[in-house]
Amino acid sequence: MKQVLQHLRTGKIELANLPCPQAGKGQILIRTRRSLISLGTERMLVEFGRANLLGKARQQPEKVHQVLEKIKTDGLFPTLEAVKSKLDQPLPLGYCNVGEVLEVGVGVEGFQVGDRVVSNGHHAEVVRVPVNLCANVPEGVSDDEAAFTVLAAIALQGLRLIQPTLGESFVVTGLGLVGLLAVQLLRAQGYRVLGLDFDAARVELAKAYGADTVDLSRGEDPLAAAQAFSRGRGVDGVIIAASTDSNEPIHQAARMCRKKGRIVLVGVAGMQLQRADFYEKELSFQVSCSYGPGRYDPDYEEGGHDYPIGYVRWTEQRNFEAVLDMLAGNRLDTGSLISHRFPLGEAARAYDLIGGSEPVLGILLTYDEAAKATFDRTIELIPEAMPAAATPTKPVLGIIGAGNYATRTLIPAFKKARVRLKTVASSGGASGAYAGRKFGFEAATTDTESLLDDPDINAVVIATRHDSHARFVCQALQAGKHVFVEKPLAITRDELREIESTYDRMQSRGQAPLLMVGFNRRFAPHLRKMKALLSGVSAPKSLVMTVNAGEIPSDDWTHDPAVGGGRIIGEGCHFVDLLRFLVGEPIVSVQATMMGDAPGVAIRDDKVSFTLGFADGSFGTVHYLANGHRSFPKERLEVFCAGRILQLNNFRRLRGYGWPGFKTMKLWRQDKGNASCVAAFVQALRQSQGAPIQFAELAEVTRVTFELAEAVQR
Repeated sequence: MKQVLQHLRTGKIELANLPCPQAGKGQILIRTRRSLISLGTERMLVEFGRANLLGKARQQPEKVHQVLEKIKTDGLFPTLEAVKSKLDQPLPLGYCNVGEVLEVGVGVEGFQVGDRVVSNGHHAEVVRVPVNLCANVPEGVSDDEAAFTVLAAIALQGLRLIQPTLGESFVVTGLGLVGLLAVQLLRAQGYRVLGLDFDAARVELAKAYGADTVDLSRGEDPLAAAQAFSRGRGVDGVIIAASTDSNEPIHQAARMCRKKGRIVLVGVAGMQLQRADFYEKELSFQVSCSYGPGRYDPDYEEGGHDYPIGYVRWTEQRNFEAVLDMLAGNRLDTGSLISHRFPLGEAARAYDLIGGSEPVLGILLTYDEAAKATFDRTIELIPEAMPAAATPTKPVLGIIGAGNYATRTLIPAFKKARVRLKTVASSGGASGAYAGRKFGFEAATTDTESLLDDPDINAVVIATRHDSHARFVCQALQAGKHVFVEKPLAITRDELREIESTYDRMQSRGQAPLLMVGFNRRFAPHLRKMKALLSGVSAPKSLVMTVNAGEIPSDDWTHDPAVGGGRIIGEGCHFVDLLRFLVGEPIVSVQATMMGDAPGVAIRDDKVSFTLGFADGSFGTVHYLANGHRSFPKERLEVFCAGRILQLNNFRRLRGYGWPGFKTMKLWRQDKGNASCVAAFVQALRQSQGAPIQFAELAEVTRVTFELAEAVQR
């Protein structure tokens, strides 16, 4: 299938060939018939992409600060590589889509194959959208009209926040698509509207919709016009639908309003408010969040959990439905908003219009409805370079998951290890195809079953979200594949038992493949040096690990026990394994303490101290803390034993105190052992060796993380 992508580094618009996605749980697969380019949002993305590095930095100063802080802790080269990787990733464009339902996922209600629907899907021949971001299109509403639903819902949400009452008067500042739709929605409900813009053609459109207008390009005074329009009282409210860095729209809106007036920002404007503007009139100011309640709530959007209508009358989906009802009743005119049409194949020409001199408003992309209704879920990227069948000495890889860690770290490490990269799988298709083309895979797919069934692939790398690790591990083992799974191995005891059972069955048949978890830190050069130094000391050891973990937003999937497992299971396992490796003895006891309730402190398992006791009398304490500062090193380790000390600072410098013949080991750049971890797995495959980490130890470390997660909840 074809999809419009933008390359952030250059701003280039590409119509990419991607594998077709599949409808997952709570999702709908839609074959697109129309999509609408949003001039405001998509113009900003295009302008950002086309800017040089200095221009990008000026547009996102907060990102520059983050980069500088990362340089302090991780070093220059790793930071530059992370920035380069981020800019290299293509960005799907578009969020105003109309099409026909091809598939419905498990748990979807209210939609059937063949239904015509609107969604916030991208500019692509096929899109996969969560059920709460779709709505059925009524009979009599054309595809062209329905394409404006999402933008109209943005305008409608602005109206809901400004809470108009019968007889009030309002100003709409900025008469782009959203502003003109806001004018129509207000007029359809009987309100008096004054529209402001610098574009004379848009001003004329607003006038045609029944609004009074001010053409700012002619030097007309908006304040005087608003005063006259409101009969000298000040308007009841202002909806700002402009897109500018200037603070003037909000200042101007405040001067237009009556006492206790309302201002809602739907677009983008400078936010340096003047206190006097709001203080003297007791004005209210609110920023509207896209198309309504539920936006950016993963439980609503991804989990499919609707808000009860008795408590939240207008969600984003119900706003879609309200707009569609208005269209069905011929109370919105969208035909006059369409300035251009392009077939999908000419999408790059459409984007060239944005920011150009030619007048432009609504740009519709049209799709070939006569094309075949089935789309390939696997696409060939390059001809097979090594057609010979896989053998233990010839690793042929399939990789499931193409997110940030996979593309920045894992895949480059496997490519460096000179394995054959056969197929990369991703759920949506875009990230997998990007990774496949960048690193030289032979194919990209959205069908993981076909990857696991491929007889040519003898090793599978799993780099998906944590809740899918155990399932893919078991499927790959049962298919006779060697497995490298990014941590954690599992997030529940039941999952771990299933993996152990599957592994034992394969082993009893003499068919047990290698199973490796990406516990990379034990392969770091500093850790290997520490292990060598400690191997000559028989006395028990005391280890202190400080992890400046950093705050992750509370709604991030890593905090969800059912998806990410929480941070102890999801990331703390790294440090359990690190201590287990250095001591070299089984863990026999665990203790854990979590930060208690305090004002302004979220109670989560990201502010924890835990202690592990080992069979030889050693103990190790990990302080895993998310309430520190990012300028402090992320990881620091100290080992006390036999009158000596080893101190490792952020995997860049190791110092020895009291160690005969050893004082310091420094690296020019941070090395957490990622490449060496992968290399060890590949070497074990090539030489038919045992696993770099014994399975019993992997299971032990995983089980200990469960005990720790349970301990902090007591």
